[in-house]
Amino acid sequence: MSETPLFAYTLRLADTSLVLGHRLSEWAARAPTLEEDIALGNLGLDLIGEARLFYDYAGKVEGQGRDEDALAYLRDDREYRNLLMVEQPNGDFAVTMARQFLYAAFAHPYYYALGNSKDATLAAIAAKAEKEMAYHLRHAGEWVIRLGDGTDESHLRTQAALDDLAIYIDEFFEVDAIDRALIEAGVAPDPAKVRAEFEASLAHVLDEATLTKPSVRHGQSGGKRGLHTEHLGHLLAVMQSLHRAHPGVTW
Repeated sequence: MSETPLFAYTLRLADTSLVLGHRLSEWAARAPTLEEDIALGNLGLDLIGEARLFYDYAGKVEGQGRDEDALAYLRDDREYRNLLMVEQPNGDFAVTMARQFLYAAFAHPYYYALGNSKDATLAAIAAKAEKEMAYHLRHAGEWVIRLGDGTDESHLRTQAALDDLAIYIDEFFEVDAIDRALIEAGVAPDPAKVRAEFEASLAHVLDEATLTKPSVRHGQSGGKRGLHTEHLGHLLAVMQSLHRAHPGVTW
């Protein structure tokens, strides 16, 4: 795709929110309790709502007539720009909560910083998303504590989930030419400046959870360039199936 930095950046935010929102939707009627079933659904709706706002703006920036549905449902996996962590499978409940906690620990301070963007539309979307991510961080953090400081089995599963997902953490803070151009223009925040807050959230929750901070030896990245794990293709095949089978359909 021929992309301007603003379009590519907005698309990255949209794709990350949509993919994680879809992952959480896969828990519908499968969560460990009825209350958590509803909670996960609401978290997913928050993310999909954020994605819709970002896609709508990305379509306007692109100026080629693509709306939020076209951007969400009519692109292939190599055209997606989401962070790799959010496309990882749900696994067991400990994996889902660890993934949600790690992402929210980054997204909350990042969206807070994006709220100061010189781009008024991005700033407005970020102001909404920051409030939602504050709840996501608290909810997931409480579960990580409950599981980590629970039974021997829940502790082992949660530690294993964190260790497995840690390989995707560094991608949160990577900066490429697209990011750099927008950082210098005052449109996007520098993710390096929110890393201290991310690390503080990890330290606080993991200490209460009696869990060990995972070490990252060789970080995986590439999602922002369209290089994904094998899981995204399977996810998109399910997520896009109805729209592709009935393109342009209206109720």
